[in-house]
Amino acid sequence: MDFRVLGPLEVGGDQGSVELGGVKQRSLLAMLLLHAGEVVSTDRLVDALWGASPPLRSGKSIQVYVSRLRKTLADERLVTRPPGYVLYVEPAEFDLTRFEQLVADARGAPPETASAKLTEALALWRGPPLADLAYEQFAQAEIARLQEMRLAVVEQRVEAHLALGRHADLVPELEKLVDGHPLRERFRYQLMLALYRSDRQADALEAYQAARRELSDGLGLEPSESLKQLEAAILRQEPELAPPTVPAAASVATVQSQERALLVAPCALDALDGLLSVARPLAGGDPGRELIVAGVVAPDEVGDATARLAGVREQLIAEGVATRTAAFSSPAPGDDVARLAAQEAVDLLLLDTGAEALEEPVITVLERAPCDVALLVRGSAEARQGPVVVPFGAGSHDWAALELGTWFARANGMPLRLVGAADRRRRGRDASRLLADASLIVQRTAGIVAEPVLTEPGRDGVAEAASGAALLVVGLSERWREDGLGRTRAELAEEPPAPTVFVRRGARPGGLAPAETRTRFSWSLAGTAA
Repeated sequence: MDFRVLGPLEVGGDQGSVELGGVKQRSLLAMLLLHAGEVVSTDRLVDALWGASPPLRSGKSIQVYVSRLRKTLADERLVTRPPGYVLYVEPAEFDLTRFEQLVADARGAPPETASAKLTEALALWRGPPLADLAYEQFAQAEIARLQEMRLAVVEQRVEAHLALGRHADLVPELEKLVDGHPLRERFRYQLMLALYRSDRQADALEAYQAARRELSDGLGLEPSESLKQLEAAILRQEPELAPPTVPAAASVATVQSQERALLVAPCALDALDGLLSVARPLAGGDPGRELIVAGVVAPDEVGDATARLAGVREQLIAEGVATRTAAFSSPAPGDDVARLAAQEAVDLLLLDTGAEALEEPVITVLERAPCDVALLVRGSAEARQGPVVVPFGAGSHDWAALELGTWFARANGMPLRLVGAADRRRRGRDASRLLADASLIVQRTAGIVAEPVLTEPGRDGVAEAASGAALLVVGLSERWREDGLGRTRAELAEEPPAPTVFVRRGARPGGLAPAETRTRFSWSLAGTAA
């Protein structure tokens, strides 16, 4: 089984999530989980569940909850041990234990190893810890402890990335972290350093002044000595603040071309051929990336799936594409695919999705995978010959779609078309200037010309532009969590005019999506700064 507290309390079994009952029963399980392997007395459980005013038959209620949990867990995990109960959970079954082990493994490790371990650890989080028990008094201290633990690990992971010279990629993330945790000075220190190393000395100094204003106005305090010393060092442009020197043998381009990966994780193996028609040229292009194919199947299908994927691997290797394959079963496939993407330093994760709406495990992957995610609409055929079409409106996910489309077009020697809305009222407000800007960026970074195409807004205009296309690449809406695909994208998915992929930009820039906004555009398909 899989026990999870790094988010809402969940238990996963062979048939999916297990029903855990009401708040009191869930609270009891949470208490036992947080003290797994230890005897928790009945008195302590009563105090946790009811505080200073327990009901007269609270001891009997505890017995009832324990009895129900034993039936739910369906084994001998929950044992009576005077003066209370003990829950036995293997380390690999508990997300908190796995998180703590990964953090311990990263301690003292080289930056590249530490970065991978800490990224994998953070990928285990599904939201605020024990989110469904946030208003229970017993959980308050534990929630605060876990949240503080997570923030400390985020700080450690940022340090590892700074040591690897990834300062430019860190700036937008650190700006968000500072905004969310204005009194956490370590994030401000890291932001100042990342800005300075990105040749933004004035912005680094302004970040210090912003910290000083907020601390002074809010608490009447001065910035810490470390922040003051960093400001002084920036003003003196001291050499020790310079970005770390990356040896030529381990340059960014080399790491991306040899150690970065694409992950193909079909929701059903029948969709594999379509996904590979997109992934194969991306993995075999310039820069090349390793292709990982992971099949999540039923337990009794693991053997056959492994053999089938081994054949796929042999064929891809014969075509010159570095490939690894694996098949496994999982009670929480979305969680495990997201974890795999973090663990394997994946730049792009390709899944298949249905035409009607976003579905599980796709939603879980979109929520948790740190990399860019591309969703190939089932039934929209395999990628073919023709132009690559990208509707473009400069949204965050549009930039990720543009890069994927550019990369695919360049790898196949195909024309690239950028689609924007025409001005129906002839007021000069069409998308031509925006498309021209994007086309110039594509030419500079990829060396190919993107043709601008103006169409009527909505599904019909995009469908007309994509008629006969090799691939239609569409960024997800900024509101995909609330609206799913949204009306226009859902209409495209229902009747795809070409093989259709929806793209969500990842929270961790990894060589596919631009690291910052359009006005700070610095990505390169060759793996170097533009």
